[in-house]
Amino acid sequence: MKNSIRLHSDDKIVIALKDFEKGSCFEFNDEKIVLQEPISFGHKIAIVPISRHSKVSKYGLSIGSAIEDILPGAHVHSHNLKTDYVASQEK
Repeated sequence: MKNSIRLHSDDKIVIALKDFEKGSCFEFNDEKIVLQEPISFGHKIAIVPISRHSKVSKYGLSIGSAIEDILPGAHVHSHNLKTDYVASQEK
């Protein structure tokens, strides 16, 4: 059974297809990734090092910039990612 899915070949993250406990591991492209923290189903997991200020993509499109260095196996979410979303000014 697959534990995660990469949505685009340029993505530095995968999406968890199950709940993971801290210390759980899975393989991605023959690399063993150990989770740094618990990660819930549907959440993002770094699969490569992501440096501070670099863009993070999902579906090959930028979803934000890392606000700190992110290690493989870390949960990628609002605590370490600044969104690229800009609200529309339409009235």
